[in-house]
Amino acid sequence: MSGGLLVAGTTSDAGKSVVTAGICRWLVRQGVKVAPFKGQNMSLNSFVTREGAEIGRAQAMQAQACRVEPTALMNPVLLKPGGERSSQVVLLGKPVGELSARGYHGGRQQALLGTVLECLEELRGTYDAVICEGAGSPAEINLRRTDIVNMGVARGAGLPVLVVGDIDRGGVFASFFGTVALLSPEDQALVAGFLVNKFRGDVTLLEPGLDMLRGLTGRHTYGVLPFRHGLGIDEEDGMGVPPARAESRAWGRVSLRGTVRESAVAPPHGEDVLRVAVCAVPLMSNFTDVDALAAEPGVVVRFVDRPEELADADLVVVPGTRGTVRALQWLRERGLAEALARRAAEGRPVLGICGGFQALGEHIEDDVESRAGSVPGLGLLPVRVRFHPEKTLARPVGEALGEPVEGYEIHHGVAEVLGGTPFLDGCRTGQVWGTHWHGSLESDGFRRAFLREVATASGRRFVPAPDTSFAALREEQLDLLGDLIEHHADTDALRRLIESGAPAGLPFIPPGAPA
Repeated sequence: MSGGLLVAGTTSDAGKSVVTAGICRWLVRQGVKVAPFKGQNMSLNSFVTREGAEIGRAQAMQAQACRVEPTALMNPVLLKPGGERSSQVVLLGKPVGELSARGYHGGRQQALLGTVLECLEELRGTYDAVICEGAGSPAEINLRRTDIVNMGVARGAGLPVLVVGDIDRGGVFASFFGTVALLSPEDQALVAGFLVNKFRGDVTLLEPGLDMLRGLTGRHTYGVLPFRHGLGIDEEDGMGVPPARAESRAWGRVSLRGTVRESAVAPPHGEDVLRVAVCAVPLMSNFTDVDALAAEPGVVVRFVDRPEELADADLVVVPGTRGTVRALQWLRERGLAEALARRAAEGRPVLGICGGFQALGEHIEDDVESRAGSVPGLGLLPVRVRFHPEKTLARPVGEALGEPVEGYEIHHGVAEVLGGTPFLDGCRTGQVWGTHWHGSLESDGFRRAFLREVATASGRRFVPAPDTSFAALREEQLDLLGDLIEHHADTDALRRLIESGAPAGLPFIPPGAPA
């Protein structure tokens, strides 16, 4: 088998990342050597590859679905929002500068199309198939001229396009038809058909509509995937941040936590539960760090934005952020800074990760990220932070609490630790812990040891389950995504599409793209 496919969507959050991962896992179980690809990703959820390149977490998870190591080729352009109008541009895994949306779309983006297509071509020369993920909708007519992730990639590489629509939102037939009808004849010729996502009920009731859609567009529907709770993987999050008090079900799509929270509730292994409160700081990054906590039976994780919500928490996590100084201001404005200081004085556990670790320190010198200069930290850890133009991108390995730990680092701030007890690359003072290491809690032995410390400090009779494997949970989830494709998609037609490209003679649907 050789070939490729672009998975586009009628909207953002239609399910492109999930479908791409599902197709990848289905193919690899068929013995196909497959890789994921996304030309451009906008996300604050990122990952560091073995070679020290930063890419979107969705592509890292899709690589896991393919059972291959993620590389920078799989996500050549990553945009990391730093506010409403600007983003850091990461090219082939390394930051190359900050650009406004106008500056990026005004010329820089289109100039990157050649790089994107070269990366895709290199992957296609190595793998039997490459499954590409689009972004937003391919019918963003205001952005088509500079597109490097949807039809720009499909046209440049001659890829067939499968359009995914979320029927749970309603209007999926109009969305399918309208998506095709707003594309140029050349783009329409590559749109092979549709895939319905998140259907509830009896699929036979949907079939007349699918027949009518085929009559209107001349295009096949390649499957109807049923609604399943918690099937999200580590997706891009764009500018969005999970609402502070949202139920996990409302945004489980961005992390494994959705699967954990919506599965059968496992009772605590000991007599008590542990309550974890995560401060929903602005520009939160890699909030998937707490997924491993939520995976533990008896651990309840929630996101908070008010000081009173910390009162019953056994552990408070200050997570990573793309704006450490902005997060500090937010913590102070909302009274959370004072609540954290009280917790520290009372010997109640607080964990800071990356930007959260920096915020817990004594002082920050930032002429890079916020350009705010000298800013006082919360003073809960003996640490001083200076931001450097060069970004630290690393995959450290170490030991803490007598257990092996792996993680990854993504930060401009360099911490000078002036005291306390060493903890990974950071330190611990009393029950306040800080580290730059994302993903450390995914190390099962370390996570259990840390939770035992938290339980002791909180006076809880909580015992970590001895057999929770976070890696196994992820594998189970990816197999569930593969099962969805295998059982509910027309896999014979899908395989032909990947191998042979879009069918010839697909009809043009007027009016087409505006001039």
